[in-house]
Amino acid sequence: MLSISEIKSLLATPQKIVITTHHKPDGDAMGSSLGLYAYLIQRGHHVKLITPTDYPYFLHWLPNNSDVIIYTEAQEQSAKLVEEAALIFCLDFNTLGRINELGELVRASKAYKLMIDHHLDPEDFDDYRHWSINACAAAQLVYDFIVNELEDGAMMNKDIATCLYTGIMTDSGSFRFESANAAVYRIAADLIDLGAEHWRIHQLVYDNATENRLRFLGHCLSEKLEILREFNTAIITVTKEELQKYQIVTGDTEGIVNYALSVNGIKLAAFIIERTDKVKLSLRSTGDFPANEICKKYFNGGGHRNAAGGFSDKNLVDTVQEFKALLTDYKNQLLQ
Repeated sequence: MLSISEIKSLLATPQKIVITTHHKPDGDAMGSSLGLYAYLIQRGHHVKLITPTDYPYFLHWLPNNSDVIIYTEAQEQSAKLVEEAALIFCLDFNTLGRINELGELVRASKAYKLMIDHHLDPEDFDDYRHWSINACAAAQLVYDFIVNELEDGAMMNKDIATCLYTGIMTDSGSFRFESANAAVYRIAADLIDLGAEHWRIHQLVYDNATENRLRFLGHCLSEKLEILREFNTAIITVTKEELQKYQIVTGDTEGIVNYALSVNGIKLAAFIIERTDKVKLSLRSTGDFPANEICKKYFNGGGHRNAAGGFSDKNLVDTVQEFKALLTDYKNQLLQ
């Protein structure tokens, strides 16, 4: 592993740098990545931010968003940039499978790989690791990396602050999750002092829905929400046909699982979607219930204790049946 002094030495002169983040990036993925991007270009580095796939339209307002390269739309360019990079920053993921085909390009690259992440069970592919499962967001760790590890807080500006605040806000559930401790609030206050307009960021992320998304949300809650009181569990299932009917695009399904979790008495919520190639699951839980254990053990995934995801190669009906069947093994925990 590289030491922080070696990282400082590398960053002391202009470098070719690639930043990447996970498949279907969320607010933390894009906030942390664009925040680090804004810092590194200030330092005179030649930086490219490559996402494996597209990402939600309600994040396109972020500073420097126009500079983002989407791998699926620019594969040859992306491969060349990864091959030529001296440093590759891997943000908000810790296994190369999370960046799809881009992962093998990163693995083969001779560049130093620097991981900044807060998920469990990191894969051993990196040369430097700024990692903590106690952080509420990768954006929090990027802040810590710049301000405390690199000791370069003087370079923080409004663009960096705006991006990092967005990442922290979205991954902490607007500061309502247990991970949003006093230290996180202090960081948020510093970012606001640096120019992050917290009210505007919240509006652009959460009050920026299309008509289709709102109608789809109404359909999910009125027609597709199933409550299993015997397990304190709520499930929303969505078919491919329903996605097509409401013209759902990337980002439109984000956060819907939280509505199921908000039902009084519910301890576990599942949002199960039939995609073209797989059935995707998004789980949320309260308290000590291990949503990540279910995803890791049964659905090829993982994540945090209270927020996890996975997928199944079975059809939608069989996946839902499998999910319901396994609840029996967790009944005591769900009814505590």
